[in-house]
Amino acid sequence: MIDKLLNGIEKQCNIDFFSNRHELEKSAKKIVFTGKIDEYFNYRFGRLDYRSLKFEHEIVNCENYQGNAVVNYTDKEVPYTRIIEHKHFEFGIQPKTVITREYSLAMNDELDPYYPINDEHNNNIFGKYQELANQIPNVIFGGRLAEYKYYDMHQIIEKFIK
Repeated sequence: MIDKLLNGIEKQCNIDFFSNRHELEKSAKKIVFTGKIDEYFNYRFGRLDYRSLKFEHEIVNCENYQGNAVVNYTDKEVPYTRIIEHKHFEFGIQPKTVITREYSLAMNDELDPYYPINDEHNNNIFGKYQELANQIPNVIFGGRLAEYKYYDMHQIIEKFIK
C-alpha cells in the first residue's frame, strides 16, 4: 500500500532529518514532516509532552490466544494497554501464536515518542507551533507527532487520500 502511494515519488529512508536539514530542505519543493513539531522548531516554545511505549513479545503454545488481532485493556489493574496477536492480521493457522503486550510509559530522551498528551498546557504550546507551521507553505506537517494529535491508522490513510 505504501509503495503504491509513493510510486514515482523520490524518497529517502533512514536519514536523520535534523543532521541533514539544510541539504534536505533545499532538495525538494515539498516536504512531508512526520516528526515532533516542537523539535522541528528547535523547541522555541518549550518541549511538548509525549507518551512512549514498551513492547513485550511472547510465543504462546496455542493456536489462538485471544481470537482477535488487537484487544485493548483499559482497566487500571492491567499493566498493559493492549495485546496484539499477529497471526490474525494474516489469518494465520500456525499451531503456535505470537503476541505482543504494549505497555504505556512516561517519555524520556532514550525512548521514542508515540502519543501526544493532549491537555491544556500542551495544547497551548502546540497552538504556537501550529501558527509557525502554517507559515511554511512547502512543508506538510502530518501524523501524530507533527500534528500533536492522536490518530488511528485508518484516519491517517483517509486524510492523505483525499
